[in-house]
Amino acid sequence: MELSVNEHMKKTWKYVKTVTFVFSLCVIIFFIFIISLYTTAKLFGPPPLEVPQTTVYYADDGEVIGETSNGQIRYWVDLHDISPHLINATIAIEDKRFYSHIGFDGRRIIGAIVADLKAFSKVQGGSTITQQYARNLFLGHEKTWKRKIKEAIYTVRLEANYSKQEILEGYLNTIYYGHGVYGVEAASLYYFGKRAKDLTIGEAALLAGIPKGPGHYSPFLSLENAKKRQELILSEMEKNGSITKEEAERAAMETLEFVGNETEEREQLAPYFQDAVRFELKNEIGLDDRTIALGGLKVYTTLDTHMQTIAENAFSTVIASDSDIQGALIAMDPETGYVKALVGGRDYWESSFNRAIQAKRQPGSTIKPILYYAALEKGFTPSTLLRSEKTTFTYDEGRDTYTPHNYNDLYAEGEITLAQALALSDNVYAVKTHLFLGMDTLAEYGEKFGIQSKIERVPSAALGTSNVRLIEMANAYSHLANGGMSVEPVFVTKVIDYKGNVIYEHERETVRVLDPDVTFVLNHLLTGMFDPRLNGYASVTGQSILGELSNVYAGKSGTTNTDSWMIGYTPKLVTAVWTGYDRGKQITKTTEKQYAKHIWANFMEQTLVKEEEAEFQPTDGVIGVNIDPKNGLLATEDCPNRRYTYFLEGTEPNEYCIEHIPNEDEKDVSDQEKNPEKPWYKRLLDWFR
Repeated sequence: MELSVNEHMKKTWKYVKTVTFVFSLCVIIFFIFIISLYTTAKLFGPPPLEVPQTTVYYADDGEVIGETSNGQIRYWVDLHDISPHLINATIAIEDKRFYSHIGFDGRRIIGAIVADLKAFSKVQGGSTITQQYARNLFLGHEKTWKRKIKEAIYTVRLEANYSKQEILEGYLNTIYYGHGVYGVEAASLYYFGKRAKDLTIGEAALLAGIPKGPGHYSPFLSLENAKKRQELILSEMEKNGSITKEEAERAAMETLEFVGNETEEREQLAPYFQDAVRFELKNEIGLDDRTIALGGLKVYTTLDTHMQTIAENAFSTVIASDSDIQGALIAMDPETGYVKALVGGRDYWESSFNRAIQAKRQPGSTIKPILYYAALEKGFTPSTLLRSEKTTFTYDEGRDTYTPHNYNDLYAEGEITLAQALALSDNVYAVKTHLFLGMDTLAEYGEKFGIQSKIERVPSAALGTSNVRLIEMANAYSHLANGGMSVEPVFVTKVIDYKGNVIYEHERETVRVLDPDVTFVLNHLLTGMFDPRLNGYASVTGQSILGELSNVYAGKSGTTNTDSWMIGYTPKLVTAVWTGYDRGKQITKTTEKQYAKHIWANFMEQTLVKEEEAEFQPTDGVIGVNIDPKNGLLATEDCPNRRYTYFLEGTEPNEYCIEHIPNEDEKDVSDQEKNPEKPWYKRLLDWFR
């Protein structure tokens, strides 16, 4: 039976009311859900935005020397340091309504669903920039409902707690551009060799198209696909009014120059130094490994790239290519402690063991300046005489004996001065001094000079038999070079996090630890190794490199059966060099025994070639006099050899050398030699004249 019109109308109205009620209920529930979601997002607070970023290391002049990226190149830049063209291009192609939606674009989602239904497959995405950013930060790319729900929650939390500018900046700094490159700055450098703020419209449009599918749209993989994508983006930019039609056409015709500038080669510069920097970041500054590697830090170091190049070249120039000997060098500014150059071995890629910092070796006679500083402070002078002859010393209450040997078993067989003993590196003189001062003295003064390694309280310690690190010795000599102030090796001057905050800055603290007058006297004594006037029973130890030097240096060499050392300095630069074999093999070849000295000379001369010659200036409490180097007395005009030598005021010799003054008989003979009587025939000729 057919229903009446009235009844039909009633049923239709009832249906409409039901649908309206259900729809209204859904809308209310939806709004309650959204309000609840945003309230919860506010309660949970902002999600952390820390993402892996490349840590960059800079030399002292701002040059990039290396990066730590774990295979992913990332740099963080502020939004105002990104080209507006790239920002507009990205919004045009990725999220047109970015500034108006609340994290989700309903129109885009519906459009994507319709497109997918028509194609019976997923052909179009509906994700906004905020959704993609949430995915990049916190999630993977698996297509599961669990991941989608998490993505929605994180999207809401981002929108509820961060501004659109912050979200856009984060997105642009985290999006993947292919080839291990993340973020617009790294991508701009990689593809075009320029900063993100300097991109042209054409470059920006091409770059903005890559994240859709880096394996498909990278110009290095398919330039054709990249250009098609670029044209689409330029068209979208024209539609939304960010560029004109003419600008779009010019950008499409723009000739693009691709660079493909990988940064891996930067690791080639000073790799041992960079390892030392990472060690300081962790152990001295207190940063964890992940922050160091992927914290997006800007680490400003003390490295002088010019000096570093000279140092590395010195090793390859001096050491024979067929030699297996190893070596290390460290150069420091004695005023600041800044490490200006460091070589930890001959080939980092064969062995990353840092011999400049990690290896502990016998320093040989390079330890003697510390011993003689103590001696000068306790009453010795440059003229103090001790006998140099083969000697067996008894110690430990007569229970032990020790017999030091000079190089080639040569001895003065008589008394020599401290000045000459230091220049010739007389071992007997050093051990006598060590035992006279007491065997605790050298160890105590080693600590005063900043040496942390233990110096044994035995007679042989005066000859450098206690193992130390090269960096410790460079630091110890820096105390002398700077006039007696405390100093420590410094690799890092400042660290800035990815947000631009300074999280560390080196502050120099100096304390006087050495007497300035004693320090100057010792500095002048240490120039003696390069002064042939101090030759005696042997030549001064710097004789073999005198022809290579043009500046005034103080220094000391050291030799053991397995180690060769050379440490020398000016008031501006301290350089320590070690050569030897890793496993303690003896150095038997004469040429290999000289490597350390020649590397040091090569480095110092090239490094200081443009510097004004810097000499140590006498302090107020010292006095200089000419002495005879052999006996330490005041020299006279008759002394065949004189050297101007500094003493602590009041300790200079007051007796003149009389060894070379001729006696009366010698004077008569000398006068006769100067004015011999002429033969009779010459006197006769003179009479006729």
